[in-house]
Amino acid sequence: MPLIQVYRTKNTITNMTERFIFQITTLLFAILLPSVCLGQQKKMAGRKEPKIVNIVNFIRDIEPREAHVTRDVLYQTVVKQIELMNRYHLGGTFLLQYDALIDPRYQELLKTLPKGEFEIGAWWELPQQLIEKSGIRWRGKYSWDWHSDVGFSVGYTPQEREKIIDTYFADFKKVFGYYPKSVASWVIDGHSLSYMYDKYKIVASANCKDQVGTDGFTLWGGYWNQAYYPSRVNAYMPAQHAEKQLPVPVFRMLGSDPVRQYADGRSVTTLEPVYPHAGGNEKWINWFLQSFSSDPSLGFNYTQAGQENSFTWQNMSKGLEIQFPIIAKLKEQGDVRVETMSQSGEWFKKTYKVTPATSFTVTKDLGDSDAQTIWYNSRFYRVNLMWEKGSMMIRDIHFFNESIADKYMKEVTTINQSFFYTLPVVDGFNWGKTEKTAGLKLMVSANGTEQPVLGGKATFENSGKHTAKVFWTSDAGNFTIELKESELTIDCKNETNGGWFLDLNVADAAKTPLKNVGDKSIDYEFDGHSYKMNALKGSFEKPVNGALYRIRPEGQRIVLKMSDQQVP
Repeated sequence: MPLIQVYRTKNTITNMTERFIFQITTLLFAILLPSVCLGQQKKMAGRKEPKIVNIVNFIRDIEPREAHVTRDVLYQTVVKQIELMNRYHLGGTFLLQYDALIDPRYQELLKTLPKGEFEIGAWWELPQQLIEKSGIRWRGKYSWDWHSDVGFSVGYTPQEREKIIDTYFADFKKVFGYYPKSVASWVIDGHSLSYMYDKYKIVASANCKDQVGTDGFTLWGGYWNQAYYPSRVNAYMPAQHAEKQLPVPVFRMLGSDPVRQYADGRSVTTLEPVYPHAGGNEKWINWFLQSFSSDPSLGFNYTQAGQENSFTWQNMSKGLEIQFPIIAKLKEQGDVRVETMSQSGEWFKKTYKVTPATSFTVTKDLGDSDAQTIWYNSRFYRVNLMWEKGSMMIRDIHFFNESIADKYMKEVTTINQSFFYTLPVVDGFNWGKTEKTAGLKLMVSANGTEQPVLGGKATFENSGKHTAKVFWTSDAGNFTIELKESELTIDCKNETNGGWFLDLNVADAAKTPLKNVGDKSIDYEFDGHSYKMNALKGSFEKPVNGALYRIRPEGQRIVLKMSDQQVP
């Protein structure tokens, strides 16, 4: 708001003209200031949904994979991270692996950070010192071993996990005088997360972005971004009912590219500053943060910035030095909120009683690409729609079911891999090829041929708290797509050709969970679990063109029930 300043000389106004000007100025100031303030308040009250940034840096004390990454290199990386954050007045969260927690240098350094701006929490990878102090035999090759069956909770029995948690939390309190509020890890099991909440009342957690096999971790089909309340028996699976959920919001880490990361499921296209094609690339950073902060998003939008110290300052500095000034400017403009993880977790718990419906949209892609996308999540399902080269495809649909326990609630992994899944209905990545993502393509039958529906740019808007809408004008008519909490609706108005439909094509060798295609429902079975997708309006069929199935509209309308459970 412009500042109005009135200058007076010699403490009095002797000149009548000056006095008149002063009185008029004062009167105008008194009249205009409340309206300016009110306008500012209305602007803030009517602002778009919150865009939340957590800067999260987690700290290891050793890095056995690279000889040149010494303890001093790791420590100085954290020192530099703090210096850069302070330079741009950006607070954040530092998460300590146990070996770093017991290192006096990190204790002294982190205790100097101003409370309220910075938070110290737990990074849940499990090094030798923590395991042995908990009375458990160390099976690792190094004192920190990154393999799933050694360095993560999924490699230990539920009883062992409780001992490990008790050891860490007790020693954390000895150092800082309180228990950590935030605990994050690439992967964490439901038993551990529940125990941390029940006994120590953590308020926030975070896990890895969706990926397939990277570093031995597979997390696929979950709540794609933002945060969710997990099932009591599955830290990766969103719960549908308050009584079945763990009241600890789990945030999705790393800032995935909404357009490319899905098709690059085995690689990394994220905000992490060490990747020169993404979080270390100035053009990509500007595009991602602009889309994140400006494009429509239902409920709220979220991203995590920062990097673990194992990558070293030399490798992350360029990316962070590009990112942090942009984030600081967006914060100053009121376009984003920069918070600690626990602050975001407490806000989430005050705002939402159950997992909310949210969306992340891209209205304009990077460079010359014409791609647009929307990721929609609710407590019942996730879906991804993609527009590219004039056509539309549903790339992904996964259902959520709170009764399905994760594989490690009672068991342990004995291999260098861990697997967390939901229920696939459409899986464009796993059912497609590297060069061709599978999906439900919007098609039209005209003049005896079947071809993609072609159109212009899609537009996105929100409708209430639970619904995201998409409007798309095409050569087959004007489409309105409504993504609701437990339904997906596609309407076509002013149709120029009534022969539109959706076809699901997959790669020839793709293994899908499809069991049966009926007129009004499709049956699936995945990982021992049976589930259905039902058509409330429209119908399913097996076409002769080789598609897995086809969805035909009824009266130019398709309504799909996006849940295999009874909706409250």
